Amino acid sequence: MAEFGDTKSRKNLRDIKYSYITKKIFSFLNEKQLLKMIIYRKELQKMLSIDIEDYKKISQICKIGEKNGNGKEFIINTNILIFEGEYSKGIRNGKGKEYYLSGKLKFEGVYLKGKRWNGKGYNINGNIEFEIKEGNGYIKEFNFYGKLEFEGEYLNGIRNGKGKTYNNYGELKFEGEYLNGIRNGKGKEYYNYGKLIFEGEYLYGIRNGKGKEYDNNGRLIFEGEYLNGKRNGKGKDYNYGMSIFEGEYLKGKRWNGKRKEYNNYVESEFEVEYLNGII
Repeated sequence: MAEFGDTKSRKNLRDIKYSYITKKIFSFLNEKQLLKMIIYRKELQKMLSIDIEDYKKISQICKIGEKNGNGKEFIINTNILIFEGEYSKGIRNGKGKEYYLSGKLKFEGVYLKGKRWNGKGYNINGNIEFEIKEGNGYIKEFNFYGKLEFEGEYLNGIRNGKGKTYNNYGELKFEGEYLNGIRNGKGKEYYNYGKLIFEGEYLYGIRNGKGKEYDNNGRLIFEGEYLNGKRNGKGKDYNYGMSIFEGEYLKGKRWNGKRKEYNNYVESEFEVEYLNGII
């Protein structure tokens, strides 16, 4: 048997770790994968810090179900059921039910290639929160504990259109436009306590285009252009409402322009100029 230090064994360990350390496990892992788990159990115990009895419990759950047909999903290292239904090539496809950790119904309906397609979603109290038809609708996403994570428009089974995301305390994290499941278009980001941190344009999930940044007291600290998530192009820096730099940015750095410093935040004390990132 190969040593755990060689490249092949490390890859095997990594693959197995990814299978078991995720939030859920599929009930249709095959006997070959279970055998690998037993072979590497000592190293896995070290990596995952759980004993072999827990592996036995997991393996008993793993044997139930098929990659094509009926199966179940459980939270790792527990017997808590979070999904039961039909699969195709290991992906939810067909009729199915999702559950909260409490065991209450979360969603019931039909899936298509892993996406909710037709059905109804429920809150932790058992009330209907939304209905999705042919992958379309105004949807609410809840975590396992029943806390609202997202609400907004779905098209073809994913976020498309206007939507909002929330943190674990129910505070707004983002509101704006989505395309194919990611931020795209105009939007706003918020600090954990609900204060605005950024407003502007997004492309493929990151800041691109015009935007503004604010400090945690709501004061404007930058306005200008972004590219690939960084300040890039024309822009202005502010401090306590006063402009301290105006010019061009390149990959997040001041590149060409003028920087001002003030005496007692009133009168301009001196002014320096940037040229290709150098003062």
